[in-house]
Amino acid sequence: MNREQRIRAELFHQLHTGPAPLMLPNAWDAASARVIENAGAKAIATTSAGMAWSLGYPDGERLPVQELLAACRRVCQVVSAPVSVDIERGYGHDVQDTGDLVGELIRLGVVGINIEDGTEPGTQTLAHPSVLCERIARVRKTAQLRDLPFFINARIDTYLSNLSPEARLEETRKRALAYVDAGAEGIFVPGLADAEDIATLVGLLPVPLNVYAGYPGAPAAQALQQLGVRRISLGCGPMQAALAHLGTIAAEALDNGRYDTMGERMLTPAEANGLFFGRRNEVELISASM
Repeated sequence: MNREQRIRAELFHQLHTGPAPLMLPNAWDAASARVIENAGAKAIATTSAGMAWSLGYPDGERLPVQELLAACRRVCQVVSAPVSVDIERGYGHDVQDTGDLVGELIRLGVVGINIEDGTEPGTQTLAHPSVLCERIARVRKTAQLRDLPFFINARIDTYLSNLSPEARLEETRKRALAYVDAGAEGIFVPGLADAEDIATLVGLLPVPLNVYAGYPGAPAAQALQQLGVRRISLGCGPMQAALAHLGTIAAEALDNGRYDTMGERMLTPAEANGLFFGRRNEVELISASM
């Protein structure tokens, strides 16, 4: 860890306290990361589902760790913005595996993670919160040993589980506070969409609340900001949209022999090359000094 990485880590923390929520259109590879950064993103966060799909795997920690690390290395090589990586439930069988993974990510230049409690495989039953507490604590220790202000965003899957609507908010609160005590500095609750629940949770949490907006009809950023939300993730939504658009382009060409959809909006070769010319060399110089 060097001074540049510490600066990016500190910036990532600051972005959660700005005048507007931190908006994260999540990336799935180096090209999407550069497109998102070039569009004005202040930070880059990966989508675990999108990254897995881009490499030919289903979501759910099916992506081998070494392929995950290789993909994250390529992202870190082409962007200068802070990078946070979604590591799902932490990979591996125990906290040591999670700690080792985070150590490798830090070595690549990553300054934060998203890590979830999730549900038991094949069910909608939530994993016991102690599992994620232990992994968060190990990640925090791993970062402290490297003297890096690493941002841990803890995802809580209560609103995706088989809990009753009446029990979800209270269980979310209890888990969130336990994860914060373990070392989390942000709480992410996918599936949380009710304005009253969002506002209530914001008032109960001592750390920023992250919501998911990668679906049609999601509340606008301004509405979420008024409720107190500090971070908005689009998750795998951008890749889902990109894949659907590609399907439309392919079907139009195959079925009609036309290319209208493709031609409506596309980068020129010069514009695409411009995303990377000079950018990769600059970042590699920074990485080499870590």
